[in-house]
Amino acid sequence: MTLNDCREAQVSQKTLKECKKEEKADREFQKKFKFEGSINVLTRMMVDPAATEKRGGDKNLPLRRGEILDVIQFTNQEQILCRNSQRRYGYVPRAVMLHLRAVLHSLSTILLRLWKWVRAFWYKNGLLTLSMLSVVTGCLLGFVLRTLELTDLEKQYFSFPGELLMRMLKMLILPLITSSLMSGLATMDSKACGKMGLITITYYLWTTFMAVTMGIIFVVSIHPGAAAQKDNYIVGKAVLSSADALLDLIRNMFPSNLVEASFQQYRTILVPVVKSPSSPKGPGKPINFIYFAPDDQNPEIHRPVFLELTPSPEMTYRTLAGTSNEMNVLGIVIFSATIGLLLGRMGERGAPLVNVCQCLNEAVMKIVSMAVWYFPFGIVFLIAGKILEMEDPSVIGQKLGLYVITVVSGLAVHGLIILPLLFVLITKKNPFAFIQGILQALLIALATSSSSATLPITLKCLLENNGIDRRVARFVLPVGATINMDGTALYEAVAAIFIAQVNEYELDLGQIITISITASAASVGAAGIPQSGLVTMVIVLTSVGLPTEDITLIIAVDWALDRLRTMTNVLGDALAAGIIAHVCQKDFAPKAPPQKPVNNTDKFPPTEPSQLHPKENVIEMIEESLVDPAGVHYSICQV
Repeated sequence: MTLNDCREAQVSQKTLKECKKEEKADREFQKKFKFEGSINVLTRMMVDPAATEKRGGDKNLPLRRGEILDVIQFTNQEQILCRNSQRRYGYVPRAVMLHLRAVLHSLSTILLRLWKWVRAFWYKNGLLTLSMLSVVTGCLLGFVLRTLELTDLEKQYFSFPGELLMRMLKMLILPLITSSLMSGLATMDSKACGKMGLITITYYLWTTFMAVTMGIIFVVSIHPGAAAQKDNYIVGKAVLSSADALLDLIRNMFPSNLVEASFQQYRTILVPVVKSPSSPKGPGKPINFIYFAPDDQNPEIHRPVFLELTPSPEMTYRTLAGTSNEMNVLGIVIFSATIGLLLGRMGERGAPLVNVCQCLNEAVMKIVSMAVWYFPFGIVFLIAGKILEMEDPSVIGQKLGLYVITVVSGLAVHGLIILPLLFVLITKKNPFAFIQGILQALLIALATSSSSATLPITLKCLLENNGIDRRVARFVLPVGATINMDGTALYEAVAAIFIAQVNEYELDLGQIITISITASAASVGAAGIPQSGLVTMVIVLTSVGLPTEDITLIIAVDWALDRLRTMTNVLGDALAAGIIAHVCQKDFAPKAPPQKPVNNTDKFPPTEPSQLHPKENVIEMIEESLVDPAGVHYSICQV
């Protein structure tokens, strides 16, 4: 006998034993319950999942929630004769039994409700959910790929989808700012516009000063400069003086060429000039050379290299007019606001251009609605690419960890406590419900590190999610993206005092006040582009005599902190729009139509019953009234 024959015999023997056991249980059931006839399963039912479980006993089956039973007989309206999976028979209360069809129907109903909830949630928060997942995915992917040690060319190819995202957003900045400011200001009353502009600028300056104060309190309390170490070398890069930086800001407010302002802005450049020694060189003296070699870590920084200089030559710097490849947002905002105010005063003559601006604004928002679905994909590669480019996190953490904690703490307190508290005190509304409506814009700000590039998304969120008046949003947001830099101001104040602490330079109260004022003023001139705060940092450092070359101490972490302060800037712009919309609500409320004059009612001819069909409309000119003070002609008609 083979092994397979033995196994088949065991299986058949086991099956035979089970059959005999089932037959024995059926005979005992028939004898105990006096059941006559064959045992047939009529249907199958399930015990109600909400029923109370019982042990059973005598002729009752134990009740187990969700158990499926075979129905043998419908005894009466109160109980049913059933059989469970263990071949045990007994009575079950009819009230706790559910038909499988009803169960399936209830399950399908639950699944349908769940599907409707998921669909509604996806329709409302789908893009936000994808953006949040893309941020997490980008961080994880960036740290995982750092182990592969990719080359610079491979990193550039990997970051290409993120580069497309930045180019998309920058493409929409110019048409959005011009169309929103022109159409928004042109449709406002001059008094309401002046009031809103005054409140907006006052609020922005006040919150900026509060942010600077908060940063100074944190950096003085934590004292992060004690843990940082300064490098042995000094970078010899020429920096602009505070006067030149301020003059560049004023020049950019009035661009000489509007077309050039759309892709360039004025910037003073310094050209090194080497003066030879006054004594004539005799024969046999070495020739002197001077080179400017780019730094290994940052090619934009040049170090002077002196070769055989005896004696050392005198080096001076000459200022020349130059440009930088950045959009002059400040000049475009001022020009567009001026045109918008003048179009509003022109009345009907300016209406065609206002209509064009409104149509252009709507078209740009349509483009944003379509392009926004690419953003989660681009965010992944944008964040991962930046993580690939950064230095060793452990080394940076040892040197600048306390500095990062100081900046993040200040931004968190200002963005999550101070600004929402102002929102509550002024509007008496829940600020976090308002912030929930702009989470998409905050995530885009985190990824792009540019408040100007985030402007289309912020405008879309305020209009669609928070219901802000279009005229308010079109004015407040472009102006805020240009002059409201709460996060940048806080960052510059902290960085300036941090550099002073590293150099063991004690600052008195007057110098701290000077830092607060210059940081507030310099943040107004900071462009809404990545890492623009490093440029205006020169004004803050030179105001108190700190070495400007020590800016390189914080470059290693500036890319990450720049994203957080951009989120604070965008949050401040959005909350400002909500506050100003509440304050100016009465000014923009629709006015009641003027009542009809009653002086000439006695001249109206008596009306006769109309013999026309209901669908026919006839308009008869009765009288033309006098011209009102506003210069508008009204006609009195009878329909």
